[in-house]
Amino acid sequence: MMEVRAYIESGILELYVFGTLSESETAEVAQMAEKHPEIQDEIISIEKAVISLSYSMAPYLSASNYDRIKASLIEKHAPKVVEMKPKSNAMSYIGWAAAVLLMAGFAWQYTQLDSAKNQIASVETENDTLSKQLNTVKLNQTQTESLLAVVRDQNNTVVALGGQAVSPESTAKVYWNQGTQTVYVDAAGLPEPPEGFVYQVWALKLDPLTPTSIGLLDNFKANDSRLFAVNNASGAEAFGITLEPAGGSVSPTLEQLYTLGKV
Repeated sequence: MMEVRAYIESGILELYVFGTLSESETAEVAQMAEKHPEIQDEIISIEKAVISLSYSMAPYLSASNYDRIKASLIEKHAPKVVEMKPKSNAMSYIGWAAAVLLMAGFAWQYTQLDSAKNQIASVETENDTLSKQLNTVKLNQTQTESLLAVVRDQNNTVVALGGQAVSPESTAKVYWNQGTQTVYVDAAGLPEPPEGFVYQVWALKLDPLTPTSIGLLDNFKANDSRLFAVNNASGAEAFGITLEPAGGSVSPTLEQLYTLGKV
């Protein structure tokens, strides 16, 4: 109540009656009058005082002029009613269009996100493939370096094997390190064996002729270097390579002797 009394005594109601307030201030006084009956009563009291003062200052004011001034004051300070117009169909259409655009935006973002995920998965797959290829290259490089070390070892006895009647154009080399008892066969000069057959390497003693199998050249097609490690050839006087059925033979098939060479 003290707040209402202070509001009344502030002088704003007199300015309201005389119409000197701004629109926002006028609206504020009207709202206060609706909330507080004592403020509305004070406004009416001020209006009456203004009318009485006007009447005393103008004794010849006619009844009609009095009514006109009173009606004008009441109309001026009556709360204004703002007519609310229903929303047009156009606004509804705009709302639906905005909703459709929003959903389309979400769909586009989802598509972009899914595309980005697919790209990331593709890159990860490519990286995995490249990593495997790199490991393969490193492994091949290591194997090549090892093979070159075998070939270039000064302690090797190199035995050249020449082509025989069944395949005169065939050649091979045997690298025999008698110190380490390791034997490698370079079969780059041999043709690929037919399906179901394999090359077999023999260490030979010549008098009497005694062949000893020291290994098979398995996985011939898969070995790009064509350099094969075989078993020790202790006491060998010659080396020969024959073509045998898969799995090898107990004794060499001399009709299929591809290469032969003496130590």
